[in-house]
Amino acid sequence: MSLVPLTLVVLAAFIHATWNLLAKRAAAAGAAFVFASNLFSSIVYLPWMIWILLYDDLTWNAPVVICIVLSTVIHLAYSLCLQRGYQVADLSVVYPVARGTGPMLSSIGAFILLRETPTSQGIVGLFAVIAGIGLITTQGDLSAFKKPRGLDGVRWGTATGSLIASYTVVDGYGVKVLGIHPVVLDWLSNLLRFFLLVPIVMRDWPGAKKRMQGHWWLALGVGALAPLSYILVLSAIEMGAPLSLVAPAREMWMMVGAMFGMLILGERVTAWRVARC
Repeated sequence: MSLVPLTLVVLAAFIHATWNLLAKRAAAAGAAFVFASNLFSSIVYLPWMIWILLYDDLTWNAPVVICIVLSTVIHLAYSLCLQRGYQVADLSVVYPVARGTGPMLSSIGAFILLRETPTSQGIVGLFAVIAGIGLITTQGDLSAFKKPRGLDGVRWGTATGSLIASYTVVDGYGVKVLGIHPVVLDWLSNLLRFFLLVPIVMRDWPGAKKRMQGHWWLALGVGALAPLSYILVLSAIEMGAPLSLVAPAREMWMMVGAMFGMLILGERVTAWRVARC
């Protein structure tokens, strides 16, 4: 991977960690917060989207439409699958399995579907990232895997990781092979997810507004930053960076998040935590 795409991925990692900090503060708002964030994303990036549609030479055909719809469905399924995993098993099981299998399966998909050539350095780096994710998220404590619901966590985590890999490969194919602009792909996907969430949120609109009290500015921040972090990743792929390297490299946001926890939230700094990062 050359310097410019790598810089975009590193920048995306810092932005991703930042919007996750904002989203964590509004976790209690649930689907209403996701709904509001998607709404703000659609509004904030609309001018950029219009400019691209006016001046970008994108050919609209069946494969492009199918790619955008498939990306939307997989992204939504990922969110629901992850949430279900958290309901039936410990986060310390579901999350590391999901985030670890995601880049691994994405890389395999890139080797098979996009015909990327694996390198020894790339494979070593991939497994180093997976090991780091596992150590950061489990804190080195594997006892949760031995609990009665531990196997459920592995199943749901693997399913979630498969969906992460699926949308990564689909989106990578869209920008790299079909020539879809990253902003167009992400904006349309956000807009479609917004409309899919409308009936869920409207079933209890008063309750949704109550849960969003004090969280609207956080939703605006997430709505502005979350698409940008993913657009940067897709732009790196569009520039020719191998998906098999971008997929694991973008997971460095977990390292950045751990650093933010130590530097911003005042979490304890230990040699063990630094080694995991």
